[in-house]
Amino acid sequence: MLGAIEAGGTKFLCAVGDMDFNVIDKIEISTTSPRETIEKVKGFFRQYNVRSMGIGSFGPADVNIDSPNYGCITTTPKEQWQYFNLITAMKDVFDFPIVFDTDVNFAALGEVRFGAARHVKSCIYVTIGTGIGVGAIVNNQILHGLSHPEMGHIVVRRHKNDLFEGACPFHQDCLEGLASGPSIEKRWSKEGFLLESNHEAWEIEGYYIAQALMTYILTLSPEKIILGGGVMKQRQLLPIIYHYLKKLNEGYISLPQMDEQISEYIVTPELDGLSAIKGGFYLAKKRID
Repeated sequence: MLGAIEAGGTKFLCAVGDMDFNVIDKIEISTTSPRETIEKVKGFFRQYNVRSMGIGSFGPADVNIDSPNYGCITTTPKEQWQYFNLITAMKDVFDFPIVFDTDVNFAALGEVRFGAARHVKSCIYVTIGTGIGVGAIVNNQILHGLSHPEMGHIVVRRHKNDLFEGACPFHQDCLEGLASGPSIEKRWSKEGFLLESNHEAWEIEGYYIAQALMTYILTLSPEKIILGGGVMKQRQLLPIIYHYLKKLNEGYISLPQMDEQISEYIVTPELDGLSAIKGGFYLAKKRID
């Protein structure tokens, strides 16, 4: 079997699948302390004959296979998890090969191979939830440089009605600091899913997301944009994002994807919460192939 872990800041999604990438079994485990979480993860995978595994983690993370810290979560705000090595933790028990990258890179790859971006060679996957992360696929390859891109922490212009100082412990009012799930809760003293669909929070949220997408489009020119994460379950956000993105573009990029085809260009995931798992399966199988 193939194994995959989507290691998120709120929960770990663990799954096993067959060689055709079909999910056979999966489990959600709350992200608590590293010791407690990883013991439960190991307990799940001990039940199966796993030949290879992909681990996609929340970041920042060391994804350089030549680095001595390959497999480490690095400067995360979750202090218990800082410089915790997921590969080393799993290798204590298992001897199968492990491929490591970020959860959003796995999700982007999953959607390119099996989901909403399967007919294109480039896409970005943006997850907006506990944090904001962006995975990029360029010419069917995960985009890496010195490390993985951290596009969730770009600088955005403030909305004229937004006085919130920001929630990012590193940058305060970067994109994640102004538009993540925790920033919505801190700004309005209420979790996002408890706010009315016509609450002003969503106009402010859509304004920030649209700015980010404009930057990504100008920089990477992806063929598809996929918006996932808990915040994007608020479907009233998409029309607001489209509105502000068109306004920001002002016709500069004269392509149908930025106008009449925008609802086909910027979409939500197709893989029903399994984008990163499918990407993990794909890389795990590629490793043994």
